[in-house]
Amino acid sequence: MPRTSERSEATGNFLTSIWEEVIVATINVKSQDFEAIISQGGIVLVDFWAEWCGPCRAFAPVFEKLSQKYPEVVFAKVDTESERDLAGAAAITSIPTLMVFRVGILLYREAGALPEGALQQLVEQVQALNMEEVRNHIAKETGTTVEG
Repeated sequence: MPRTSERSEATGNFLTSIWEEVIVATINVKSQDFEAIISQGGIVLVDFWAEWCGPCRAFAPVFEKLSQKYPEVVFAKVDTESERDLAGAAAITSIPTLMVFRVGILLYREAGALPEGALQQLVEQVQALNMEEVRNHIAKETGTTVEG
């Protein structure tokens, strides 16, 4: 499908508004893309899930809804069945598991489905973080410099 900017001007405002409504706000992540996505800068939420998981299916609409509310945030999904190596490398033992990264730094990791209000509050807290303070804290605790 063409991107919004590549559409013909002849489509008009009506089709433009329909097109913008059908854009999927979450992305499915494969093992080979994971590092690039979390390191690209900005905030990235990653939902590790599986089709057979009831709590994962219950959390999916909440994750999707918030992805539409916060278009500046990347909402990524990793299917633990098809991406077993990635799930293993991330030490996923329970699903759903949510990880939150900002400028490549893991800030949150927790198993369990969050209600909408809690997920929204988490996004807002991560947005409000002073990342220079976070980097300094990590450097002090680990004795290393943190990029990002």
